[in-house]
Amino acid sequence: MSKLSQNEIESILSARFKDDEITELKQLPRFEKLKDIKKASLKIIEYLKAGKKVSIVGDYDVDGVTSSVILSEFFDDIGLKYELIIPNRFKDGYGLSEKILPRINTDLVITVDNGISAVNTAKKCKDQGITLIITDHHKTPPILPDAYAIVNPKQEKCEFEFSDICGAQVAWYLCASIKSELGIEYNLGKFLDILCISITADMMPLIGMNRVMVQSGIKVLNNSKRVFVKAIKDMFDKDEITFDDLSFLVSPLLNSSGRMYDAIYSYDFLSSKNYTKAYEILSQIAEFNSNRKEVQNSITDQAKDMSKGTNSDIIVVYKEDWHEGVIGIVASKLTVYFKKPAIVFSVSDGIAKGSARSVGDVDIYNLISKCKKYLLGFGGHKSAAGLGLKLENMQDFINDINSYASALDKEQFISNENILCELDIDIVDLSLVDILKKYEPYGIQNPRPSFTLNQERILNKQLLGREKNHQKLYLKNNIELLDFNFDVERFEGDELNIECTVSKNEFRGQVKPILISV
Repeated sequence: MSKLSQNEIESILSARFKDDEITELKQLPRFEKLKDIKKASLKIIEYLKAGKKVSIVGDYDVDGVTSSVILSEFFDDIGLKYELIIPNRFKDGYGLSEKILPRINTDLVITVDNGISAVNTAKKCKDQGITLIITDHHKTPPILPDAYAIVNPKQEKCEFEFSDICGAQVAWYLCASIKSELGIEYNLGKFLDILCISITADMMPLIGMNRVMVQSGIKVLNNSKRVFVKAIKDMFDKDEITFDDLSFLVSPLLNSSGRMYDAIYSYDFLSSKNYTKAYEILSQIAEFNSNRKEVQNSITDQAKDMSKGTNSDIIVVYKEDWHEGVIGIVASKLTVYFKKPAIVFSVSDGIAKGSARSVGDVDIYNLISKCKKYLLGFGGHKSAAGLGLKLENMQDFINDINSYASALDKEQFISNENILCELDIDIVDLSLVDILKKYEPYGIQNPRPSFTLNQERILNKQLLGREKNHQKLYLKNNIELLDFNFDVERFEGDELNIECTVSKNEFRGQVKPILISV
């Protein structure tokens, strides 16, 4: 692998977007292309004009919460009465479950970021005379729920050009359709700050319309009058919220309430109109997040120990009473560590609830669907899924999914996030940082550029952190490299061969480039 100049690096990054047909907001696909959206809109308007109340059923992750924020705020603005139900992960389960039916006090239910797999609950809604509108973005099952209208870009005969959008975007498009049918003036662009959070948190491909909406959204976010934005900036001492902050600060925070206790905290935080109240809620959410990290790290360590030495092509681990709110993150950690897809189950009362994550080009949803005869239910995407089964079926499930995974082409397991080139340390400066920043946001289908650093002499080192588990390595040209949670301790005089990314470090008024180990 050869070293490249700054211009050559920029050419490679620029080429990633040469086929993008959507490069600005005015080019976004029209809402009319979404199947059933007009039908759904007219039914909702019927209830608006009749002064009748509707129910919004959200979900406990960031996408479900932000979808609920967008739809409820829009309904407030147009004068539509509603009740909101955001299911509790531990008491209610996922989305439109049978457990929440007794809490529905209207005869029109609108789901956001869920519902496409709720076949049984949809039937019960119909039996009880409840009209059901499903808005979702997850993969469609072979048999769709019997609903009045289904708005999902992944369903058959839907002509929407970009199927990989999140639930909040689908909810936003529903608002656009209702606005059009009502013939009213309304600034839907005000929701871009919320949308950039949901697109990032739900790990949508950061190309095309998603890239444009996140780029535009973060500008709206940083200029937003919403009090939650000021609360985040104040608590975490931020002059501005960056793309990395969306991924590594905002999303984990907002997810933690649903993971550890109840997602209504994140909903109340995002929709709050009072700064003092918002800051108070954020303090509680930050505590949830701190607890989440402790629990997650403990389970990750256990899961790694259980998985070491396995020869299977997919990691499957389970244990009684693992905290089900963090098993998705643990699965993600295992995929990084073992370079294999991973499924992590929490077992309680003979039922295993699992969360799956994938690597490379492996379709984890498809793998799981081949084992559906063992499952109580499942749903998700190509790269992530949730599932449940009886513990008595676990070993058969493991045997079968291992068999299906072993039959895959091994090339599918290789991450698409390839190393860009060997890094010439002499070109590491703020100009390179600016080039890399230009092609943000990084994520799915636009991986953050990583580089190999070869045979660089370590001039000095420093151990960091309370447990001294991070190391700062000093290289030539005053370049520093941070190696977090290192596996191998380095020493002065060692030759360094490592994969890294290039970032900007701001400290005590000084701004300089810094390398981060991968």
